[in-house]
Amino acid sequence: MTCSRSITPSPEHGPALKAFSLVVALALSLSWATTATAASWERLDNEVRQAIRNFYATVPGSRELAGEAAGMLVFPGVVAGGLVVGGEYGEGALIVGGRTVDYYNTASASLGLTVGAQVKTQVLLFMSTRALEQFRASRGWEIGVDGDVALARSGAEDTLDRDTLQEPIIAFVFTNKGLMYNLSLEGSKFTRFDQ
Repeated sequence: MTCSRSITPSPEHGPALKAFSLVVALALSLSWATTATAASWERLDNEVRQAIRNFYATVPGSRELAGEAAGMLVFPGVVAGGLVVGGEYGEGALIVGGRTVDYYNTASASLGLTVGAQVKTQVLLFMSTRALEQFRASRGWEIGVDGDVALARSGAEDTLDRDTLQEPIIAFVFTNKGLMYNLSLEGSKFTRFDQ
């Protein structure tokens, strides 16, 4: 079970809370990154392939859209949870031309009451070569800082919103219940694993 309640800081506490969030996010990503390199790349590849199959089955028109993309970043199991300070972490792969070219992790932190844990799949489609190249050139790419990402939403008759499809990077977040769109990916950071 997940319930969220945001904490609204007073203006004088804003910078301190932001700095605290950044420190927590960095600590979480560093501690998880240490264990991530020990993970089996083969196991992760299998999970990514299954996540792509689920993506095609869950999101109408996604197979055709992915076919037009310059690259696809897939995180099969992003775990979100915490208490007071929430966090998310997941491991995935960047697919270009139908093959895995790099492995990444994603991490973020947030303040607010979060009870329980949730697992979701995230797929980012790079619809332009330029957006993909800028992403790959970065050592640590953050949504809202290094680039914007449009979160896919369903439109009429369970089709994807046409305005979203015009963006250079489109994110899809889903569970076994379907596409999620009442959330924010702002502040999510993506870091390439050194192999």
